[in-house]
Amino acid sequence: MAGIPERTQRYRERFFDEDDHPYRHFERAIEACLRPDDVVLEVGCGRKAEVVAKLRGKAARLIGLDPVTFELDESVRESVELVNGDMEHTGLPSACVDLVISRALMEHVEKPRPALAEMHRILKPGGRYVFLAPNLGDYGSIAAWLTPNKYHADIVKKVEGRALNDTFPTYFRCNTKGTIRKLSDSVGLELERCDYLGQYPAYFQFNSLLFLAATGYEKLISKVDALRFLRGWLLVVLRKPEAGL
Repeated sequence: MAGIPERTQRYRERFFDEDDHPYRHFERAIEACLRPDDVVLEVGCGRKAEVVAKLRGKAARLIGLDPVTFELDESVRESVELVNGDMEHTGLPSACVDLVISRALMEHVEKPRPALAEMHRILKPGGRYVFLAPNLGDYGSIAAWLTPNKYHADIVKKVEGRALNDTFPTYFRCNTKGTIRKLSDSVGLELERCDYLGQYPAYFQFNSLLFLAATGYEKLISKVDALRFLRGWLLVVLRKPEAGL
């Protein structure tokens, strides 16, 4: 939490339970689908493949896919197969994966329909694609959607401290429940689950007063179910139907 005011850190610890963070919900959704003999693919795994690496010892085979240059610890390289490619062009055989996962990827996918069609192709019958993605109803997503991509790297570096080479263009073309349902239906995937999740106001951590004000907003939309469409994240499970169904 370097660079975050101490008061902001105290507010975050006081008002938000780390176990309720969308990342934890995502991990639990993966665990609910995972079996020891599964082949698991993380699309958009990033340079270090940190998410899929957490599944070491819990699945038969782990694969990480991303177009970037990988920078992995040796222990991760020994247990995770690395593939350079993107969601639309994985290069993997048909029906070879039991479980696909991704975190904060779908907002970066320029052509979501062919990307989801590729997920359908590589999944085994009954296999699932579990992903966590920003919800376009969230104020942060709306701001990112309206801001030209050429400005994103500088803004994210200032607000979150993220390196410039780890900021990628956003399109938000598969980031509402309705759009996800329409696109998944069009490629033969079933929408099994779509949950709206909130979290602490990450974009305001640089200022404790703004963080406190945004906390009030987050608490309101987390308690009022009618406002769930404003929450920051979507946790989605898509399923490829069994053969013959």
